[in-house]
Amino acid sequence: MPALAAFFHFLGAFVLFAALAVELALARGPIDGALVRRLAIVDGVFGLAALVVLVAGLLRVFYFEKGAAYYFHDVPFLVKLALFAIVGLLSIYPTRQFLGWRRAQRRGEAVTPDPARIATIRRVLHVEATLLVLVVLCASLMAHGVGFISR
Repeated sequence: MPALAAFFHFLGAFVLFAALAVELALARGPIDGALVRRLAIVDGVFGLAALVVLVAGLLRVFYFEKGAAYYFHDVPFLVKLALFAIVGLLSIYPTRQFLGWRRAQRRGEAVTPDPARIATIRRVLHVEATLLVLVVLCASLMAHGVGFISR
């Protein structure tokens, strides 16, 4: 079971990165109706992948690996958790925009987001990507025992 939890944890992380890269690529230029649908779908995949990463990670921490007492004395783990939470909070902005555009589209309205809003979304997505890279750095530090606080 620990191997399966690790598998889902890593699979979720890879899908998370892939979905974020696709969002960045799709949000490049003018956004039309077809793109709004794609962005909403990809953002849903991003959210689902984040949930898989979180659930599998928590299962690993509390049930399958070294235990919560160990991990909560590990600085890189705490930083990793905080960064992941920040990414989650940041992702609210693009998600709200994509869903709002999708709702407007379903009401039959033409959706043509202004370039300034698209630029803001892209900046947020870039910050998310940067923070996720730092999450991976923290995971590597954890794996090599860097930053452990002894009791």
